Amino acid sequence: MSDSKKVFLVIGAGAGIGGHAAKRFAEGGYHAVLARRSDAEGLERLVGEIRDSGGEASGKLLDASLPDSIEDLVDDIERGIGPIESVLYNLGAQIGNRPLTDTPLRTFELGWRLGCFGLFRLAQCLLPRMAERGSGSLLVTSATAAVRGNAGQHSHAAAMGGRRMLCQTLNAEYAPKGVHVAHIVVDGSVDAPDTLGKLLGDRFEAYKQAKGEEGVIDPGVLADTYWHLAHQPRNCWTHEIDVRPFTDTPWWNDNPPAAIDTKSR
Repeated sequence: MSDSKKVFLVIGAGAGIGGHAAKRFAEGGYHAVLARRSDAEGLERLVGEIRDSGGEASGKLLDASLPDSIEDLVDDIERGIGPIESVLYNLGAQIGNRPLTDTPLRTFELGWRLGCFGLFRLAQCLLPRMAERGSGSLLVTSATAAVRGNAGQHSHAAAMGGRRMLCQTLNAEYAPKGVHVAHIVVDGSVDAPDTLGKLLGDRFEAYKQAKGEEGVIDPGVLADTYWHLAHQPRNCWTHEIDVRPFTDTPWWNDNPPAAIDTKSR
């Protein structure tokens, strides 16, 4: 492209939080770059929806577990489209509830690679560029497991807990350089067909119906929270926020909830 544009990059751009955040930022004038591991058809559909609404977007299939994949993507975007003004790291590391003896080493390690190491790699290649420009924001989707480890969540909790601490260290180093790091604890179920929907399978619709329309987080509404975080004045930055439906008990007051059974599938 001949004209440099401000870019919003989403790593983990599914049909839930990532896709809706991309739509919100494109609506606000950003070129949205949507990256996801698989489902080229679904990716193109999201990109097409943004373009049909008058926004600018492009898509990229990305396996974040591969060496240099994240780094090369950042380089390509900054050279070919424009500076990445805001980025959302939205990759999950949820494998369902598994006992310790049913969690293979490779599965635990993959959770860490996607949930924590990938974020480190993104920060290492992008945050120094943002600091040199004097502005930028790193938004990180997280989960209840980042602040409370429940039985069966060994891989997920370790990855999310590490993600949370990494956000704190990144903030301590880069906030004084003008880079805003925000950790978003999603403390509730999200109406996302390719995350919670995959975990629940044919029980997904029944689960949402039982919770009620206002009992499941709407990713389109949540996208406004991400937009707000990325555009806060420097004298009033939010570095951690937790979000849940009004009917849910906050994680710090709740007993461990009944696990969503994913083993029967």
